[in-house]
Amino acid sequence: MLEKIAEGEAMGVHQWARQELESSLERARTQGFDPLMTLRALLSEAVELNRLERELADLAQELQFLADNLDPQRDYAFMRP
Repeated sequence: MLEKIAEGEAMGVHQWARQELESSLERARTQGFDPLMTLRALLSEAVELNRLERELADLAQELQFLADNLDPQRDYAFMRP
């Protein structure tokens, strides 16, 4: 199930994940952890848990796709009218 009912509204898994991440960051700040180091640690742990659940080639391909698409200003030729 990719939706969760939160506060009376359907929530997609990506929205849920963002809320969980923001909550984790806030808890880390209250404990005095640096936000950048917290994000790096969370990313590392997410990759590690994915590695245990997925084929390595599949995970590597997804990570490469994400790395290749980090720049929100990048212009993709196939998106032009």
